[in-house]
Amino acid sequence: MKEKDEGELKEGEDFYWENGWLVFTEDYHRKRGYCCGSGCRHCPWRGEEKEG
Repeated sequence: MKEKDEGELKEGEDFYWENGWLVFTEDYHRKRGYCCGSGCRHCPWRGEEKEG
């Protein structure tokens, strides 16, 4: 039985597919721990992004 790698993404928990696009979930963003500034749909830090 294969063990789950720490960096392995789990569909439905970390991401889902929508019209051919991979969409990261809020859980994924929280696990990552920071905002990348790309305006992701489920970013828990959205609105706290620095205005450029």
